[in-house]
Amino acid sequence: MEVVSSSHSCLAFHQTPTSARRSLGTGLGPRHTKLARPRKSSVLCVGRASNPGDSGKLNVSRSFGVSDVDAALQGISKKVGQIEKVAIPGLPEGPDSSQISTGLWEWKPKLTVYYEKSGTKNSKAPAVLFLPGFGVGTFHFEKQLMDLGRDYKVWTMDFLGQGMSLPCEDPAPKAMAGEEDEESYWGFGQDSQPWADELVYSVDLWRDQVQHFIEEVIGEPVYIVGNSLGGFVALYLAASSPHLVKGVTLLNATPFWGFLPNPARSPRLSKIFPWAGTFPLPSVVRKLTETVWQKISDPRSIQKILRQVYADHSTNVDKVFSRIIETTEHPAAAASFASIMFAPMGQISFQEALSRCQKQDIPISLMYGKEDPWVTPYWGIRVKQQVPEAPYYEISPAGHCPHDEVPERRHPAAPPSQQLPAAPPCAVPAHLHPAGWPGSVDPMWFLPPSNSAAVVAPALPIGSRYKVINYLLRGWLKNVESEGSVDLPFLEDSSFEEHGVSRELEFVRTGSKKSVSVRLFGSQISLWNQLSSFLKRHASSIRVVSR
Repeated sequence: MEVVSSSHSCLAFHQTPTSARRSLGTGLGPRHTKLARPRKSSVLCVGRASNPGDSGKLNVSRSFGVSDVDAALQGISKKVGQIEKVAIPGLPEGPDSSQISTGLWEWKPKLTVYYEKSGTKNSKAPAVLFLPGFGVGTFHFEKQLMDLGRDYKVWTMDFLGQGMSLPCEDPAPKAMAGEEDEESYWGFGQDSQPWADELVYSVDLWRDQVQHFIEEVIGEPVYIVGNSLGGFVALYLAASSPHLVKGVTLLNATPFWGFLPNPARSPRLSKIFPWAGTFPLPSVVRKLTETVWQKISDPRSIQKILRQVYADHSTNVDKVFSRIIETTEHPAAAASFASIMFAPMGQISFQEALSRCQKQDIPISLMYGKEDPWVTPYWGIRVKQQVPEAPYYEISPAGHCPHDEVPERRHPAAPPSQQLPAAPPCAVPAHLHPAGWPGSVDPMWFLPPSNSAAVVAPALPIGSRYKVINYLLRGWLKNVESEGSVDLPFLEDSSFEEHGVSRELEFVRTGSKKSVSVRLFGSQISLWNQLSSFLKRHASSIRVVSR
């Protein structure tokens, strides 16, 4: 395990000015560099390994299987009607993937960030940082680290207050004797610890966390890929510190975060609200949090949410489910959730961040799951309209987490060598250690509610749809790095640049062919046309009832 202490020193970054990028006038926008067709490769997720003899310690590294199929880069394409099918590699058997290692970075006293990295031996390759969505963490990008770590330096982290970056000490302990019990939550005391006096799990904190992580741990400008909340933070950071960001990819990025006014932007208005996510929690908020937390942390509620955000219900989300359950059982999770929900908005909006990135010529790409029930296609199209030079890929079927969705059915339970790693060492009293922290989750919790048709078994999520995101990401990265001399996937024909094009990405898995539809939107796009198309597709399901 790598442990990094913050030196609070700024590194000097030398980056080619974005204005020096060669514009080839592709028709996607005034500053758009011609994008690249990526290198294809195959990936097999073998799993995480933990040493039973190292109980309570972080796993230093884990090996996964990936096979380099560089020859398949060109793909095998064929036209079926008006949609061309492109064959991409599936998941081969073999231990050839990039190794993942873990680390802890102490940013500030008592605020330690858990992170994972891969491909750091690729010293001359670009650095790519993945930022997760709300409620998940580094584990959500395991597939990307395994695959892309073969060609790039790849990093990911847990945001403070989430995942394995939750505090190891109570930010507001209960002072009276006898107050502690097995159901006790951290952060519910009357006074906060000195290190937590100004602690708020806000988007501003996460922006600063990512900024310092790049400066002090990665040590060079990065490409940032963010899903959901991670997309918001990625864009926010790029707008605030453009010298640290070489480009941004948004994966179903949430277009807003927070409800209360930001004190730096609206100081008078923010004073109206008596509490804005600080510690300790007010008594009224503590009672509300207990009630809400019992509901949303219930395994059945979590399972229901996962079924909403994953479009393909055959997707194996067991590992995601178990890791979320682990987090909810941490004694600091409930108070952290309350802090997040009541934290103020960022100093600039999502739209303002987009405008700043556009003015700074920061490359942006969009890769959105079409069936996302939360960040619907409307939001991706709005971003495309505001930044017409950004390539926008719409993937179907895929929901809120297109990088993690897989089309495979159930797989056998993972062998012992593929079980989850131990949680990081944390100063949690023994009597507060719930089952599953740091041990395993009760297998009975994997059972779905009685009215659910899904059968959830503790198995490792393995599949191919994430290869689509990796395929597109490789192409975009090569395009930007080559300053436009390499084509973006699907733009081999210049006639597609204005009106877009659709492709069926096809692969073989478990002996049968599977495919996913990907649409690249051109520069000519309108919300009205998209709305008309939506209504036409759903006209057959609309019934007029007359009395």
